[in-house]
Amino acid sequence: MIGLGIAAGAALFLTNTALGAEGAIPSGDELKNAVKLANATHGLKGVGAGLAAGLGACGAGLGIGRIGGSAVEAMARQPEASGTIGTNMLITAALVEGAALFAILGGFLALLA
Repeated sequence: MIGLGIAAGAALFLTNTALGAEGAIPSGDELKNAVKLANATHGLKGVGAGLAAGLGACGAGLGIGRIGGSAVEAMARQPEASGTIGTNMLITAALVEGAALFAILGGFLALLA
């Protein structure tokens, strides 16, 4: 997993320096290589966006599951406080969902960058 991140980061940094170099007008072969490199970068952006959205959704699912389980356990221990516990559970779940939404939006924005 770390190797994939290093490879993706290296590919993104190398394409920026290769395509941002100033100089003579590129020949046909240089232009073809630049297009191939840009296409490879686009594929890696998709991988990064998918990882960001997927890991954000997995984290939110785990967090909400843990919140719900803990709330049910607390309600079983103190049934008289179930209203307060339920309210706190909903607020916390909404905050976790907000974080997941930011992760998914970040993944989609990575495609546009």
